[in-house]
Amino acid sequence: LFQAGARRQGGGNGGMSEETTRRGWVRGAAAALAAGAPASGATVKPNIVVIISDQFRADNLGALGRNPMNLTPHLDAMARRGTLFRSAICNQPVCAPARGCMFTGQYPSTHGVWKNGLGLRPSATTLATELRQAGYSANYIGKWHLAPDEGAKGSRGPVDAAHRGGFLDLWEGSNELEFTSHPFEGDLYDGDGRAIHFSNMYRADFMTARAERFLKNVRAPFFLTLSYLEVHHQNDIDKFVAPEGYSERYRNSWTPEDLRALPGTWRSQLADYYGCVAKMDETVGRVLGLLDENGFGKNTIVVFLSDHGCHFRTRNTEYKRSPHESSIHIPLIVSGPGFDRSIEISELVSQVDLAPTLLDAVGIRAPGTMQGRSALPLVQRKTEGWRNEVYFEMSEFVTGRGLRTPEWTYAAAAPKRAGWKPERASDAYVEYIMYDLKADPFQQVNLAGRAETRDAAAGLRERLMERIVEAGDAKPEIEPAWFPYP
Repeated sequence: LFQAGARRQGGGNGGMSEETTRRGWVRGAAAALAAGAPASGATVKPNIVVIISDQFRADNLGALGRNPMNLTPHLDAMARRGTLFRSAICNQPVCAPARGCMFTGQYPSTHGVWKNGLGLRPSATTLATELRQAGYSANYIGKWHLAPDEGAKGSRGPVDAAHRGGFLDLWEGSNELEFTSHPFEGDLYDGDGRAIHFSNMYRADFMTARAERFLKNVRAPFFLTLSYLEVHHQNDIDKFVAPEGYSERYRNSWTPEDLRALPGTWRSQLADYYGCVAKMDETVGRVLGLLDENGFGKNTIVVFLSDHGCHFRTRNTEYKRSPHESSIHIPLIVSGPGFDRSIEISELVSQVDLAPTLLDAVGIRAPGTMQGRSALPLVQRKTEGWRNEVYFEMSEFVTGRGLRTPEWTYAAAAPKRAGWKPERASDAYVEYIMYDLKADPFQQVNLAGRAETRDAAAGLRERLMERIVEAGDAKPEIEPAWFPYP
């Protein structure tokens, strides 16, 4: 639908040639939607826009009531208007596995991307494939991280059509944008693998400009994912890079409670990180404005979420890959038709629930391959039967499995032995994390292996083994903690 126009653009930043009939259709559709009537006499299903901000801690949101710095006024307004999921949890705190969960509705052990670099199967059933079958176009701008990048045929930049997860209309992506760009210059790649270069422009602004070009020419109904690298650190310099002047606003500012007592990189990096957060909030505001300007605002479901959080090397030797709230608690806000209820949802939801929820919201039955559940009943306050816990997996730093409940964070990991390397799964785990979230919300005291939590741990252990089997792995052995952890 849109690719022909995209191919005429080339790799520069110049304006796109416009087709008069298409622009006329968009104007007509916009006028019809503004008047509350469908274009051309047909009912137009809601469009869907998913905005992903990489490595965005949930507690950055002012709407959650912990961060006093007013970093996110646009997101807070979106939350007040729409639906704020207060307890959204990622199913694996690392980039590629988490994104696989979002789009397939499956756990990493099922969709197969249990660590970075593996790639989704070309035959994968995804949110994009299901929406395209229902008449949507499926369009993608930004970081993908779901194509294989290992071996001679791997790529950090261009992504062939077979590995795009069903996004077969507009494609302007990079498999690993952190390696094909810097904050003020770099490349995305079009559907033919040609570079779309930018320079002297902040990366988030460049991507938003591409979204603006798209929205001026697209026909409804459409599905658009905007996958920003911000607020992720720049890998090759190990630094968060905000637009010029942004980080200076946040020197010597408020520090989240979970970081204060622990060594890590937060002392030197938090101000820059906050600058990136503030810019990301402005970006969301701009995208919402573009939807309104092009006549789509009233009939578009908009989702804002992250793949995982950031603990600034306080919990292990990098930024995530741990079962702590700073890694697994993510922002999730949904606005638009069916979600503009000014409501906060306290029940636990996770990334595998995203695809079933969005399909349900536009009247499409989720395929049986999806292991998540539609959260739309929660939005409608039909909570009976909702299993209020989240199962998550871990890889690369440890091979582990865990549960997040309203009361507990509980996790087990495979022991590291001589020659150990991370594997997809293990037949034996040992408890190593147990936090009482009511008494210790910032997870300073690990209760794994302590006598006073022995009974609670036994119950969580049994539930975790059940969830491991349900997710698709063989039932493992989980040993009690070998000794009390500090």
